[in-house]
Amino acid sequence: MTSDPRAALENLVAALQEHLAASAERRGDQDPRVEAAYIAVADTYEAYEAALYAAYDEVTPFELYDDVEDAREDDDVDDVDEDDLDLYGEEEDDHGITIDTNP
Repeated sequence: MTSDPRAALENLVAALQEHLAASAERRGDQDPRVEAAYIAVADTYEAYEAALYAAYDEVTPFELYDDVEDAREDDDVDDVDEDDLDLYGEEEDDHGITIDTNP
């Protein structure tokens, strides 16, 4: 892990580019190259954020989730805005991302 935020950012960008390339050439639902690239993005993102914080006492606006259940646990179901629901049981979060609300 590098403590230089610029080098860590370059590593993150390279990991994102590899993830894009792997995704574009995906060979099935559980393509090992895509899964490895996904993990590399998460790891290099954490390294970048740690370097950014160490150097400038700053963080990014992103949060990594271990899995989908962690993400859903963070959503407060009681605060659902009826305007964001559609007929198919989907909801848009505050960032315009569609979340399937059907179990």
